[in-house]
Amino acid sequence: MHETVPHHDLVHSVLEWSALDWWPPVGWWPEPARDLPPAVSPTQAATFVLPPKADSVHSARSFATGTLTGWELGEMCDGMELVVSELATNALRHGLEIGGRHRREVIRLALIRRGGFVTCALTDPGSATPVMREANPFEPGGLGLHIVESISVRWGWSPLAPHGKAVWAVLN
Repeated sequence: MHETVPHHDLVHSVLEWSALDWWPPVGWWPEPARDLPPAVSPTQAATFVLPPKADSVHSARSFATGTLTGWELGEMCDGMELVVSELATNALRHGLEIGGRHRREVIRLALIRRGGFVTCALTDPGSATPVMREANPFEPGGLGLHIVESISVRWGWSPLAPHGKAVWAVLN
């Protein structure tokens, strides 16, 4: 089951954070995905800051793989590497205003585990809405969110106040 969740359906507590300072609060889980893990599952989280550089995507993949291996969820590594790559690339390409008004332009990556499910959440200071589009066969790229949708159980996004957004995907 793959389901894209519009931003207005997300938990309001996430909306209190700016993309510049959002870290997942203890026990955070995307509201539209709360039905996936057992209700009493303990939560583990790992976070990472990505500077606005192209090689940050590689660093994010390495961080995700190391985290999942440490959590003994190595079977998830291939799928998570793809999801992290796509979401981090989108955040770098569409979520940053290099030299823009935000002085601390970074992307934040959080991996949150509940039972056998792991949410990958990336925040960026951009205001652009993540949109799945049909890519031209002669155009490089444009399929990132299709890849995220095909690998994840559920994905979505939420605006963050006063600016920015969090884009997340749940894998199992």
